[in-house]
Amino acid sequence: MSAITAHWTRSSADATAVAEGCYFDLAAAERVRTFFAKYLRHGKGRWKGEAFDLLPWQWEDVIAPLYGWKRPDGTRRYHKGGIWIAKKNGKSALGSGLSLYHLLADGEKGPEVYNAAADRAQAGIVFNEALNMIRASPGLSDILDPKPSRKLVEYPAQNGVYQALSADVKTKEGLNWSFILFDELHAQPNRLMFDTLRYGGAARLQPLFLTLSTAGVYDPTSIGWEEYQRAKRRTAEDTSFFAHIAEADADDDIESPETWKKANPSLGSTVLAADMAVEAREARESPTKENSFRRYRLNQWVQQEVRWLGVERWNACAAVPKPPATRPVYAGLDLSATTDLTAAVFLTPDDDGTYDVFPHFWVPEEACKRRERSNRQRLDAWCNAGFITRTPGYAVNYAKVRADLNALRATYRVKELAADRWNATQLLGELEGDGWEVVAYGQGFRDMNAPCKELEALLLGGRIRHGGNPVLAWNFANLAMETDAAGNLKPSKKRATEKIDGIVALLMALGRAMLRPQVASVYESRGILRL
Repeated sequence: MSAITAHWTRSSADATAVAEGCYFDLAAAERVRTFFAKYLRHGKGRWKGEAFDLLPWQWEDVIAPLYGWKRPDGTRRYHKGGIWIAKKNGKSALGSGLSLYHLLADGEKGPEVYNAAADRAQAGIVFNEALNMIRASPGLSDILDPKPSRKLVEYPAQNGVYQALSADVKTKEGLNWSFILFDELHAQPNRLMFDTLRYGGAARLQPLFLTLSTAGVYDPTSIGWEEYQRAKRRTAEDTSFFAHIAEADADDDIESPETWKKANPSLGSTVLAADMAVEAREARESPTKENSFRRYRLNQWVQQEVRWLGVERWNACAAVPKPPATRPVYAGLDLSATTDLTAAVFLTPDDDGTYDVFPHFWVPEEACKRRERSNRQRLDAWCNAGFITRTPGYAVNYAKVRADLNALRATYRVKELAADRWNATQLLGELEGDGWEVVAYGQGFRDMNAPCKELEALLLGGRIRHGGNPVLAWNFANLAMETDAAGNLKPSKKRATEKIDGIVALLMALGRAMLRPQVASVYESRGILRL
């Protein structure tokens, strides 16, 4: 074994590869590094126009081992691989550079290079970064023919193509790819696209199928989790699969710079320690922010169902609500299940930025009996105490709910009633006829994110009074949140441990209250600018 090969033998898989005749070709690895520095220019950000000099980790942990290791016949050792790293570490730029290398300099005849992703927007991220590099690099713009509207770059001299593909593109069969970069594999809704593409390079001498992704939401059946686990458990026998994972351990201190460095090898370059410190402190205060911080900044897989704030935060806001008096009231009505709990929550804002909460619940009488038989949370004690109103029969009696709501209007000066119109068209139409201002309220991230984050802020700041209603407290304890890639929130009834109807109604009411017209100050009303 040469000294160079010995230096780059770092795992049992490397040792097995050497025993099989593999060796390390430093010149081949340097050829890739030279291509980056000589031909590529950063296309955006603070390094725009500067040469693409690989960061230490990009060279040591990815480029050198991925392209330096050779089989006995001189071809690349690795044909498949996975790189899992936190966001903001230059992942997209690295992927763009690799795509252009395989198009221009890998020595493949008629190269076909593809960036694959779950949707068109995601597929375009690495491609657009490469397009910016082409425009910033005069040598490349002279020989390549970009067609941005088709997410395509042609290389006429070698009959080569580089294109972005997404799951919504139907024609993916029959591709004879030389290089596939699969971006953010964790976001793939199923394995169909992955399986369609994975064998397309079989006719090539040294094809490379590379995954470049951040950790996702744990799902043992997903292709993202499967490939992450393959990278995680790479064995001595799996000598053709390249793996690099930069992640924090589960029990690491999230406020420690040592923890940040594990998942962010670009710390101090593309990732700033000051930003990490701020986000880590925020994560300590908020379970939802902690979830996002762990996933996107520490590259840790997370559960989709987030317990959100602890019940102690909720219990700390159990002060008796102030009577609404003449203040405006916003109501939320959740009629999610005709055979179980129905909730209406009245919410009134105060001039000091606080809120008062007044919940009301209804349940079919038979639902109480059914719960008693199944040993689920019993509601009859709360009914007897007046916290829930029973309605006769197996389904919620909407006539009773309507009558009670109309009676409550004598107490609350309701400006709006927010509700999901799904399965509630008749009742809501009747309430509109009774004079209610009914507003349709969506249940997705778009409508629920803002009130979720506002409720979090209210609870953390002790600026809401809910009176300790036990049914509403039970709903809160059952709550599970879903997050999307942008960190938006929404409550998940599917993943909640039990009923959350009261909290959903509260969020709808809060969402409308947040949009209320703000009273102008005396200075503004007089046209005086106040700084």
